[in-house]
Amino acid sequence: MSQPLPSAQTQHRFLYLAVFAAGMTTLGVEFAASRLLGSIYGSSNIVWANIIGLILIYLTIGYFVGGRWADRSPHYTTFYQLIAWAAFLSGSVPLVAHPILTAAARAVQDFDAALTVGSFVSVLVLFSAPITLLGCVSPFSIRLALSDVQKAGGVSGRMYAISTLGSIIGTFSPVLLLIPQLGTARTFLFFAGALLVVGLTGLALHDRRAALRLAWMPLVLIAGAIVALRPPIRPAPEGMTLLFEDESAYNLIQVVEDGNGYRYLLLNEGQGVHSQWHPDQLYYRRTWGFFLAGPYFNAPPYAPDRMERIAIIGLAAGTIARQHEAVYPGLPMDGIEIDPGIIEAGRRTMGMTQPGLHIIAEDGRFALNRLDHTYTMIGIDAYRVPYVPWHLTTVEFFEEARARLDEDGVLIMNVGRTSADRRLIEALTGTLYQVFPSVHTLDVPNSYNTILVATVQPTASENLAANLAALPSDAHPILREALADAVGAIRPTVAGNPILTDDHAPVESIVDSMVIEFLLGGGLNEFTQ
Repeated sequence: MSQPLPSAQTQHRFLYLAVFAAGMTTLGVEFAASRLLGSIYGSSNIVWANIIGLILIYLTIGYFVGGRWADRSPHYTTFYQLIAWAAFLSGSVPLVAHPILTAAARAVQDFDAALTVGSFVSVLVLFSAPITLLGCVSPFSIRLALSDVQKAGGVSGRMYAISTLGSIIGTFSPVLLLIPQLGTARTFLFFAGALLVVGLTGLALHDRRAALRLAWMPLVLIAGAIVALRPPIRPAPEGMTLLFEDESAYNLIQVVEDGNGYRYLLLNEGQGVHSQWHPDQLYYRRTWGFFLAGPYFNAPPYAPDRMERIAIIGLAAGTIARQHEAVYPGLPMDGIEIDPGIIEAGRRTMGMTQPGLHIIAEDGRFALNRLDHTYTMIGIDAYRVPYVPWHLTTVEFFEEARARLDEDGVLIMNVGRTSADRRLIEALTGTLYQVFPSVHTLDVPNSYNTILVATVQPTASENLAANLAALPSDAHPILREALADAVGAIRPTVAGNPILTDDHAPVESIVDSMVIEFLLGGGLNEFTQ
């Protein structure tokens, strides 16, 4: 006895649901893909361009193939089998990618550029089959829904509207809800599972036997998830112990500890050390200590008691704040960090509990403009190649920052570079000179970092050594160390172009060309703190 078919109205309603789910899954997978790759390669424009470009290619192929497929086999059973396979392959991506990402993580840590690029391409190839099948859905659904050529426009418009509505849900839900709550791999599985339910249910309405033949799909995904999705998301560097791991809306966050008790905050691909902590040590001879030296470019004698309040944009896990609290006990500090997950990691594992620290979980520029205080120092530690937020690099932003500085205030910035390419530093220096009368340059030893110090008053680099000599005998030892290191790190200040403005700030093109030239020149893929 043959299976009775659902009514035409039921068929059309379920077809709309399938189109909605496919549109939602397409965008959900795209956003989850950026996070899957971000744990190794970060979220630079280069990574996003590869993800978006390849997915658009796969969708283009899917639109073409889906239309021809629908003409040759215009059957609901074919359509729902296509849906089921698209869902199954989408859910398989994080399960199959896990060992590849693990190998890629080791390659990055060992600076094996060839294997890193190969793994990157391999992971992207994983999206070819599921996205191509998802691209087939829209033209196939239109073919099934079209019973009267006179209504072709209305049917097509309705299908694309429903698909786009699903895409809207698939755009916002991973960022605002699913990835922070479930993680990247489980976000893949959520969208794949929802689409698989639709596909198998739709297939069962038309051919129960065909649906039963594909009933293994959810069982395989569940079993694969149990086996493959075991923490950690990314292995800790060799010789390190993983203390904390979390996926926030912005980053893959890890805190690791070495055998000597030093803890490090790692984000995304894990190349940069964003904060450092040790229970018995405050000063690490790295970029954070140079922020202590900034105000001492003012005319001597500059006494520590002139420090009144500071702001830190890019607080991370609080290394700068901890050092300032030690040197200036009770100093009021406004720490701005866009990622609440990083704040939680700092509080739980890196001692970010200074009594004078007021933490604000917002974008740096937005938060600074909402504060009513004036500051002795505004520190910016939010730039790291290849992640440089352009809106924190412009003349307009520096004007906003200067308006919140005291009459002898300073703006201090940590900027990435390579050993031979200082274009970003020189462009930022030229931009700072549009707002501040003096800018000083410090190259942090053994790193790809330069500290720029811009002062409200005209100042000379010689002031730093004079203030070091004039420090009172009871000045904190790490302040003396920081000033001594800074004196030795002074370099000639060179201003360049372009001048960065809110209207034109080609920071991404500068940074991307720096990275490409660095890698093509045989440099290590290492832009560290």
